[in-house]
Amino acid sequence: MEKRINISIIEDDYVIRNGIEVYFQTQELFNEIYSFESVESFFETVEKEKLIVDVVLTDIGLPGMSGIEGIKLIKEKLKITDIIMLTVFKDENRIFKSICAGATGYLLKGTPFPEITEAIKIIRLGGSYMSPAIARKVIEYFNPPKQKNESELSSRERQIIQALVDGLSYKMIGDRLSISIDTVRFHIKNIYLKLQVNSKTEVISKSLKGEI
Repeated sequence: MEKRINISIIEDDYVIRNGIEVYFQTQELFNEIYSFESVESFFETVEKEKLIVDVVLTDIGLPGMSGIEGIKLIKEKLKITDIIMLTVFKDENRIFKSICAGATGYLLKGTPFPEITEAIKIIRLGGSYMSPAIARKVIEYFNPPKQKNESELSSRERQIIQALVDGLSYKMIGDRLSISIDTVRFHIKNIYLKLQVNSKTEVISKSLKGEI
């Protein structure tokens, strides 16, 4: 049987705190379950009674010290304790402040109790856990949408590339698009620069491979 967990819940809303506590009491995963309405009351009891806490489940918006401020103290005083945020906040600022401070999990309020329990199991095995909406924000932060830049091909340049793929000469391209050969050459030069190629063959190859 896996080692049972001592967990502390820090949440100032009594209904939420009590609901989690009552559910955890039905789960064999947990040994001791402590609950507090603030970080200050948590530390007061931990230090007074020398409690051993494996996991802290904490809100961010708390009376007195915030949950994020509390992470730093918990990591300083209880080095092996895992910290999971359970909060309504899903803005990037609080997410990354929590993670940088030492949180190993970030869950949104409303997460089903069984999922919270599963998150705790994963974290105690050395992993981390985030609500899907939070994980999406983290991924988007590190993989932002590509911005349109000056090197993007114009519609006219794309028409010329298609004409090259069709096997047309510069004169035939000019006739198709009703532009002069000099204008065709000008666009071809810009296409080479934007695609970083040196020949018509490379342009055609990139087009056929779907790279442009």
